[in-house]
Amino acid sequence: MSAPSHLLADSPPTICKLEIKPHFEALSKEEKLYAHHISRASFHGTRIVLRQVSPESEKIYNLIIAAYKACNGDWVKLAKDTGVAEQHVRHWIEYAAQFLGNLGNYKSFGDQKFVPRISVDELKKLLNGDATKDLVNEVAEAMYSVTPESMTLLGYPADGHVSEYYPDSPSITKEEIAKIYEITGKQYMPENTRVIKTVDNGKAKFVMKRASKTTGPAGDKFVQDGWEIEVVNGDHQKQMAKITEECEGASKAALNDIQKQMFEKYAEAFGTGDMNAHKESQKLWIQDKGPKVESNIGFIETYRDPAGIRGEWEGFCAMVNQEQTKKFGEMVSKAGSFIPRLPWGKDFEKDEFRKPDFTSLEVLSFCTSGIPAGINIPNYDDVRQNFGFKNVSLGNVLSAKAPNEPITFIKDSDLALFEKLRGDAFEVQVGIHELLGHGTGKLLAIENGKPNFDMANPPISPVTNEKIKTWYLEGETWGSVFGSIAASYEECRAECVAMYLGGEKDLLKIFGYGEDTEKKADDILYIEYLNMARAGLLALEFWDPKFGKWGQGHMQARFSILKTMLDAGNGFAELQTSKKDHDDLVISIDREKIRSVGIPAIGKYLQKLHVFKSTADFEAGKKLYEEMTSVGPEMAKYREVVMKKKLPRKQFVQANTVLKSNGDVELVEYEPTLEQLIKSYVDRDV
Repeated sequence: MSAPSHLLADSPPTICKLEIKPHFEALSKEEKLYAHHISRASFHGTRIVLRQVSPESEKIYNLIIAAYKACNGDWVKLAKDTGVAEQHVRHWIEYAAQFLGNLGNYKSFGDQKFVPRISVDELKKLLNGDATKDLVNEVAEAMYSVTPESMTLLGYPADGHVSEYYPDSPSITKEEIAKIYEITGKQYMPENTRVIKTVDNGKAKFVMKRASKTTGPAGDKFVQDGWEIEVVNGDHQKQMAKITEECEGASKAALNDIQKQMFEKYAEAFGTGDMNAHKESQKLWIQDKGPKVESNIGFIETYRDPAGIRGEWEGFCAMVNQEQTKKFGEMVSKAGSFIPRLPWGKDFEKDEFRKPDFTSLEVLSFCTSGIPAGINIPNYDDVRQNFGFKNVSLGNVLSAKAPNEPITFIKDSDLALFEKLRGDAFEVQVGIHELLGHGTGKLLAIENGKPNFDMANPPISPVTNEKIKTWYLEGETWGSVFGSIAASYEECRAECVAMYLGGEKDLLKIFGYGEDTEKKADDILYIEYLNMARAGLLALEFWDPKFGKWGQGHMQARFSILKTMLDAGNGFAELQTSKKDHDDLVISIDREKIRSVGIPAIGKYLQKLHVFKSTADFEAGKKLYEEMTSVGPEMAKYREVVMKKKLPRKQFVQANTVLKSNGDVELVEYEPTLEQLIKSYVDRDV
């Protein structure tokens, strides 16, 4: 069966280079060595990410690397030698580059499978050499399969989707996944685990595998109420051993005592599998203020686990851009004046805003399925509440642009201003999103047997105007209560904060925009809203109409914000089209009504999102979010034109570092081409 067009690999994919050389060369010899060890530790997790995506991803990776080595990267010669048309070869390397850019054969942004445009017969003909013939025969069927259709999406195995957080366990149910966490969660954190279900004589047994250098049982079996769960160490053992070794190297090369202790804790966490050691590393990381070389590493984001509790491997190393960081530093220093403007009272806000590091970084290395534009971590609720967090904006990711990229769904009259200010407006949005979005809010909870609010006189909810009736019980976390919707819901809350505060003139002034500046504050605000509305429309690409399933949490959130704008009424926001096929569809926003209609509408939605999160009111939060992210016929009708005009997502070419025999670290850069992206992974040798 041939694949439907929306599942074919991008042709061509968009390739961008992460510019880093001047920032890396400005480091001292000691700083370069420290960065090298972090970079290598991060990239040694490449195969872990692959194994977290699909059963065939690591085999496809092996095939791509072997194919490159077999022809020494000379794809033109390979085409001639095998008699395969150059266009077919081009389709193969387009697929290979997109695969490496996503670290798997499912899109990191959308969780949907993509398959090669070259036919399977032509691929087998192309890769018929001794080094690749067996590999391609082994993986071809899985690589090209698009049936059943449910298997082209990541998600719960019980729904027919794919999830390698539960490998070889097609019958594992949502209820079983939740029960395993309930039984094991107080003793073992789930972020670095995967679960395997087996059935013996009709009785289900479960093995929870922890990623670690050490192997063997992690402790006694859990036997409870007929459940049997064994916890074992040694998942990804070979990779975890190398990661541990590089963390030990980073500790020795550390530039201060905090960094030394931090990487000792990383090494302990990855060596033993104990996530409590990783939590300790994050407390130290928060204390490492203003480093020239910034990093974070571990099983961090839980977006791709359908249950929302198991983390994808990621690690990054970056250099601080001091000039850009000054803007963020001023925003941090003035955060105390912005937080009270948010639409909830002090009862729903942290007692003390712990001023975080907020830096603009230039990425050297980022091992992940998809590089973000900004980060706010750690994700551990107790660490965030009691120790704080850090924000980073990734400058060379934000500034990476593809040449001649078309802009869709924007009116001709708005196009010039949109092109001029889109990057600036997005930088403002990301800055507010990370610091004042993810950085705000209090979870009302029982901690160590005591409530962190006045139980005798509970806070009044601004949503219901009644005393709150729910809160987090001992041991509960935001993620454990809100489960699979937690990640997308929180992204939505942070995006709403950015849109709500995006019009504050003193905040825009920090970024250099006022009434008397070359780039006007009101223009930036207008493009912020236009850009968000467009993102909400483009989000329809990531909604599957057959399964009614969202494949990307950020885009699900942005769709709900577009819906909020459209529902605001008063002619504030509209989707305009005159053609039957909606080919002329454009977004219209009345810029004169952003402050009078748009911001209040966002504020009302934000208030509900925030209060339901703060009070652990999962039922109300789930109902609200499902309503706001449901795609009715009036929006579904636009999906076809969105799919017709969809653009390839950027794939980034990253540099490598090489430790020379004399102790120097050499930077190796690559050009933004398909061939060079593949070569960068071959040279990385992971």
